[in-house]
Amino acid sequence: MSNPDDLVTEIEALEAKLAEAKSSITRRFIGQERVVDLTLTALLCGGHALLIGLPGLGKTRLVETLSTVMGMDGNRIQFTPDLMPADILGSEVLDTAEDGTRSFRFVPGPIFCQLLMADEINRASPRTQSALLQAMQERTVTVAGEDRPLAAPFHVLATQNPIEQEGTYPLPEAQLDRFLVQIDVDYPDRQTEKDILLATTGIVEEQAVQIFTSEELIDAQTLLRRMPVGESVMDLILDLVRAFRPEEPGVSDRVQDTVAWGPGPRAAQALMMTVRARALLQGRLAPSAEDVIDMARPVLSHRMALNFAARARGDSLADLIETTAAGLTRAEAAA
Repeated sequence: MSNPDDLVTEIEALEAKLAEAKSSITRRFIGQERVVDLTLTALLCGGHALLIGLPGLGKTRLVETLSTVMGMDGNRIQFTPDLMPADILGSEVLDTAEDGTRSFRFVPGPIFCQLLMADEINRASPRTQSALLQAMQERTVTVAGEDRPLAAPFHVLATQNPIEQEGTYPLPEAQLDRFLVQIDVDYPDRQTEKDILLATTGIVEEQAVQIFTSEELIDAQTLLRRMPVGESVMDLILDLVRAFRPEEPGVSDRVQDTVAWGPGPRAAQALMMTVRARALLQGRLAPSAEDVIDMARPVLSHRMALNFAARARGDSLADLIETTAAGLTRAEAAA
């Protein structure tokens, strides 16, 4: 068993390095600290993130900056309706040697990287989307009957346009569940937009600098799993996840009337990891109930759905998650 003092020292050193990395990222991706925190959370937890926002809000710029700062080999795929699985995974080609002999050679696709940006992922067909399923979960792909491991670490940051849905294929629930968090990228406020104008329309732009190596990121992911989580925080995570399952005994009438299907055990696993990462990014040694409330919406919103009646009423899934999480916290504090 590791020495608690050594663990504290390692966590504090990682906190300082993360603060430096965040500073470098926000110099290029201006004013969106919440988005930066959530993307760093996904990387620290070893997971994938789904970024949802309108075009022109800097999603591609964010991923490119993350690739540089975190020392990761990055690729980008623009998903289109005619994209095929082989365009992502790679394929075998027939080579002819000088002596006339022929053999197949595997040409790896863009998925063989450490940080993959899947741009507008819902524009590709379900067949092509499914090519990412095995890779995202198992970190390996199978081509021509042979398993080929991906690089470590391996992360997918996918983007979706929330308003332009013509000609798109909504992601199936099985694939949505493989994203650790859903990150909503909103319009910047006025001052932030002014800062963006000044920073991006001049002769010189801020450049990202490498802070981590891929090996250091893997070490950080291992260290995150060693961070302690209190029993009360763990109970709150379980209470929160189970509170959104309509068939669960004792759930609120509002959930029963609103939710079509709720989150599974993977949601609790995601909360267990992300609350640690949030505490780490804020310079704390262990997560609290506040971390659970803050991470509830990005972790749960893509793992559950409103029923038809709730959608017809115009109910908000985000409001349901936030009010339920706050109510559970108050009930636990009063107990």
